[in-house]
Amino acid sequence: MMKNILCLITILLLVACSSETKFERNQDFNSGWRFSLNSNQKAKEIDFDDANWRSIDLPHDWSIEFPFDTINGEGCVGYLPGGEGWYRKTFDVPKGKQVAIVFDGVYNHSQVWLNGKEIGRHPNGYTPFHYNLTPYLNIDGKNNTIAVKVDRTRFADSRWYPGSGIYRNVELVVTNSLHIPVWGTFVKANKVSRNQAKLEINTSIVDADKLSKSFVLQTQIYDDRGVLVESNSEDCVVEPKSTHEFSQIIQLTNPKLWSVDSPTLYTAKHQIIVSNKIEDSFETTFGIRDIRFDADKGFFLNGEPMKIKGVCLHHDGGLVGAAVPKDVWRRRLNILKDGGCNAIRISHNPASNEFLDLCDELGFLVQDEFFDEWDYPKDKRLNMNERHNDYITRGSAEYFQTHAERDLKSTVLSHRNHPSIFQWSIGNEIEWTYPRNKKATGFWDADWSGNYFWNPTPLSPSQIKERYNKLDSKEYNIGETAQKLSDWTKEVDTTRPVVANCILPSASYVTGYADALDLIGFSYRRVMYDYGHKYFPNKPLMGTENLGQWHEWKAILERDFVPGMFIWTGVDYMGEAHHRSDNDVRRKGTSSGLLDYAGFKKPSYYMMKSLWSEEPTIFISTQSLDKSLYTVDEKTADLKDKKKDGWKQRLWVWHKVNKHWNYEHGEPVVVEVISNLPELELVLNGQSLGKRSLNEFEDRIYKWKVPFNAGILEAVGYSNNQKAIGSIITSTEPTNIELSIDKKSMDANSNQVAHVVAQLLDDDGNPVYNNDRVIHFNVSDALKVLGVDNGSNKNFMPYQSNEIMTHQGKALLVVKVQKEMDMATISAYSKRLKSNQLEIQIH
Repeated sequence: MMKNILCLITILLLVACSSETKFERNQDFNSGWRFSLNSNQKAKEIDFDDANWRSIDLPHDWSIEFPFDTINGEGCVGYLPGGEGWYRKTFDVPKGKQVAIVFDGVYNHSQVWLNGKEIGRHPNGYTPFHYNLTPYLNIDGKNNTIAVKVDRTRFADSRWYPGSGIYRNVELVVTNSLHIPVWGTFVKANKVSRNQAKLEINTSIVDADKLSKSFVLQTQIYDDRGVLVESNSEDCVVEPKSTHEFSQIIQLTNPKLWSVDSPTLYTAKHQIIVSNKIEDSFETTFGIRDIRFDADKGFFLNGEPMKIKGVCLHHDGGLVGAAVPKDVWRRRLNILKDGGCNAIRISHNPASNEFLDLCDELGFLVQDEFFDEWDYPKDKRLNMNERHNDYITRGSAEYFQTHAERDLKSTVLSHRNHPSIFQWSIGNEIEWTYPRNKKATGFWDADWSGNYFWNPTPLSPSQIKERYNKLDSKEYNIGETAQKLSDWTKEVDTTRPVVANCILPSASYVTGYADALDLIGFSYRRVMYDYGHKYFPNKPLMGTENLGQWHEWKAILERDFVPGMFIWTGVDYMGEAHHRSDNDVRRKGTSSGLLDYAGFKKPSYYMMKSLWSEEPTIFISTQSLDKSLYTVDEKTADLKDKKKDGWKQRLWVWHKVNKHWNYEHGEPVVVEVISNLPELELVLNGQSLGKRSLNEFEDRIYKWKVPFNAGILEAVGYSNNQKAIGSIITSTEPTNIELSIDKKSMDANSNQVAHVVAQLLDDDGNPVYNNDRVIHFNVSDALKVLGVDNGSNKNFMPYQSNEIMTHQGKALLVVKVQKEMDMATISAYSKRLKSNQLEIQIH
């Protein structure tokens, strides 16, 4: 205790006689840009007149501003265009300072000029990068002009919607000559327990001056309440024109551990002090937690076993495209969290730091993924190996040989302090691009009578290895590349395991691929869990891409050695929608999400919530008997699956059901109820239709066949002696629009956004799910409309509009503040329909 008091006194004396730097070190550099699309003018020229260019703030995605083009566009990227975009900004900095610019993500093929001189190129659209601007600044620090060219003319270069432009945050870092560089701190927690944790703080120091510098490196640790808990000071020297990394050890007693249920964050404040003057100061947010994978017992967080209840997420936010406001992700993540989700796999590229900040704060484990392509490209339109060779589809494989190491290490350096990250994934379903992997497995042999999804491989590992070695190899070897990527990762960070999502794990085990991994991820191969554990018992495995179905989770519950899974996907995403024939109904994306594009819950969400959460769950859906998955058993008069045990092979998209209770009188209707309650009673207009037990249904879906009768249908159960009810009610024609909003006040000087949900109602105030209307939003001038959507995969109405057709009676509007006013209002109308008026306080 006395030691802590003396330490605190020393710190206070140091700070009291110090003078803080008079400039802001890390500056938000998102505002005040000008933009032009497909301009023929040379924006790199300093004296270029950009008065006719658009004024914008970053982050910015220009592709999402266009209407969908299902004729000339490409479904793999959601039928939205690319192009060539130019960004320019003029700015001042203090004279004589060191200045760097940090881009968290620019899609893609960017070139950057400062004051007419090119300073760098970065082809990857997802990895963070930074440049030292100091040599290119004007001597007085005034009127510096930065220009950024973004070449997205390869507009079908992805298997999903990537967006276009400077779509993530940009930061300017201004320091003295002696300073901590970009990504120069790393806080590692070792020997973690409830009683203590050993912190190893690595801090890089740059001396950009011509003279050697002596200084005190001081690191202070603050808890989640802002209370100083420990510190360390070291006398240091760094040589001129050089960078040196210093390591400090700090012991914490009784640390507050970061977990998914209690995501406690600490702050390390690093200071460089020269002659009692603070030369540089920087803060690192971190968490203290212990992670461990066991090949027999699964995953442990802080010494406690837990199942990973994860989802995969692409980086688009639906109507906002790739430039996703933080509040959009916050809403989506909170809904997933309420459904029992505790982990996110970033597919198939590194996340933004802002997204990771949210995962740190909300308590999600994160698998951060680096690449979807390695040495060889994937076919962007049809997946698997490349079958086309056209300019517009050239993707990251084009620059993998020259840029992969830099891209990977930059990502790890930028992201390594996020406690949410518990795995680094070096690749996704890479095996398709090395054809002999597929041929060696035996799944596609002429005499193979099984099914790839539902049958284990017919061959032993030795047989697969023998076949693999006999097949012709390409220039690059999958095992050698995997080892190279794993080694690069561990050169920067050894605190997390390296994993990959393997679509052909039976081949990956014997090709050297799995040897490079700390644990192997299975992509849709739950039937191979026992195979992997039997033949390779010392290699931990898990599901890294799975179906959002009960049979997938059942396989994990039955096996302690499988720590969990990641469902494909948490939210519907744009792209990966190439139609195979003229008869295909065009869609803008992929409908495998637990939530749709607008963040509205789907039946699969409730299924996983019933499995992942202890909160009582009741979700009722209906379908006419002839359109359902079921038929009536002649012997028992009960419902049975038309395909025997069909539930065991359900795939990505939930079977078609309705949220409404509107049918022809007397029509036979199947009522399905998803619930985790052990017993339910179905009640129609107060009359019981019978009780059923959950253990009667292998597929965990309660079912009744009910002759339709208008009114209110209820499912009633009990949890801890508390009554739980779910209900649906027959509605009539819509007569009103009900608006609800997730914010009643907004800050005019922030990046906050508000979500407005419009729901059609009938004359009695009942929600209408079986009737849709085109609705128009009236939004006051204080607000900017970011877009509208209804969540449907077949909705091709422009996002950036005030008009939208509802889907299942519902639609979404997203707005942000654009003018400082006391009050903003939102209302909606359709033909003969009006809404309530929302009021938002702006401060």
